[in-house]
Amino acid sequence: MSAPFRVLIADFLDEHEVESAVLGPLAEIHLARAWNELELIDRLPSIDAMLLYHDIPWLGESSLSRAEKCRAVVRAGVGTNNVDLKAAGDRGILVCNVPDYGTEEVADHAMLLLLAIVRQLRPGDEAIRAGVWNFQTVIESPRLRGKTLGLVGCGRIGTAMALRAKAFGLDVAFYDPHVPPGYDKAIGIRRVDSLDDLLAQSLIVSLHCYLDEGSQHLINARTLAIMPKGSILVNTARGGVVNQDDLLQALDSGHLHGAGLDVCERESLDDDRL
Repeated sequence: MSAPFRVLIADFLDEHEVESAVLGPLAEIHLARAWNELELIDRLPSIDAMLLYHDIPWLGESSLSRAEKCRAVVRAGVGTNNVDLKAAGDRGILVCNVPDYGTEEVADHAMLLLLAIVRQLRPGDEAIRAGVWNFQTVIESPRLRGKTLGLVGCGRIGTAMALRAKAFGLDVAFYDPHVPPGYDKAIGIRRVDSLDDLLAQSLIVSLHCYLDEGSQHLINARTLAIMPKGSILVNTARGGVVNQDDLLQALDSGHLHGAGLDVCERESLDDDRL
C-alpha cells in the first residue's frame, strides 16, 4: 500500500475528528494552528494538500513556492480571497472553496442584525437595564412591511436572506450581474440593473457578495451618499467590501441610521467608535 497523503490543516482547528472520519486511511492529517504564512514555512515542502480557514490573512507566492508537492488548497469557507489564485494556478495547485458553508446561519445572522437595528434592540435593552424604559426609546422604529430591502449579491446566502425577508413583508430587490435572467421571477423578488439604483431605493441594504478586486470598497463615501438618509447597512459578507472610515463618517453625520456588522475591514477592531 502506498504511503498516505499528507494533509495540512493550516489554521483555526485544534482537532480533526471530522476530517479524519472522512479521509480515513487515505491521509495523514497535521494541524499547524498557524496565524500567518511564516508559521507554515517548515511544513510546506512535505504536504500534498492543505485545508485553509480564515485565521491566515494571506497565502501567497512565498508560501506556495515552497509547497512543491502540494496539488490542492481547499478554502474551508465561501470565499477564496486569502489565497493568491495566480500563484497557485502557475504551480498547478487546484484551489477549491465550500460554497454551501454557513448559508442558513449567515442568512439568520443577517436577519438578526437587521431586526436588532430596526427594532432598536440595543437602546431598548439599555433603557430597561437603566430602569428608565418608556415607549419613546423606540418610537422611531419603522414598520418593516412594504419597506425595501436591497440585496447586493443574490447567491446562496443572498437567496436565503431574500426568503426570510419576504416572510416579514419586505419588498426585496437585488443587484447581482452574475445571476441569470429570470431568477428574480422564480423566487418572487425584484431585480435592479445597477448598484446605484438599488442603493437609492433601499431603506436597508444587506451585503452578500464575495470580496475581490471589483468589490473591494464597493460601499464607500460615494455609494453611501446614494442611500436614503436614515437607512441601514448590514454586512455579513467580507469586511473589505465596505470602506470602514467612510462608513464611520456616514454614521457620525447621521446619514445612516445604523449598521449591523458581522465583519469589519480591519480586524481586530482598531476604532473605538465601532
